[in-house]
Amino acid sequence: MSLTTEQKRLVRSSWALVMPIQEEAARLFYGRLFEIDPSTKLLFASTDMAEQGKMLMQMINVAVASLERLDAIRSAVKDLGRRHEGYGVKEEHYDSVGAALLWTLGQGLGEQFTPKVEEAWAETYGTLTGIMKEGAAAA
Repeated sequence: MSLTTEQKRLVRSSWALVMPIQEEAARLFYGRLFEIDPSTKLLFASTDMAEQGKMLMQMINVAVASLERLDAIRSAVKDLGRRHEGYGVKEEHYDSVGAALLWTLGQGLGEQFTPKVEEAWAETYGTLTGIMKEGAAAA
């Protein structure tokens, strides 16, 4: 999987629109995740969700900022996958997270969440989770 220049641009420009509403986006994301995949709620049973939301947004910020140099963050993303394996994250959770992410972006971006923007985010998410899964498999 490789992102086109246009997909990278769409991800960066759409994420810039989400930045001002990061706290709300994180709340929407986890609410949707727990709704579509209740099994994920157990993974966060003893988690401060406000803090978790901040960490999620920081992680997405880094990923979006690093789209031009994914090789530079590859080992960190693999480590993230390894850590998530340790938290009890299963293969099927990646699909639930992807669905919740795209839904959240749709909520936050409204009509600016065009099919091309959605495709760019889906490709980005697929690329990053592919690297995470490599790390999880090596755990």
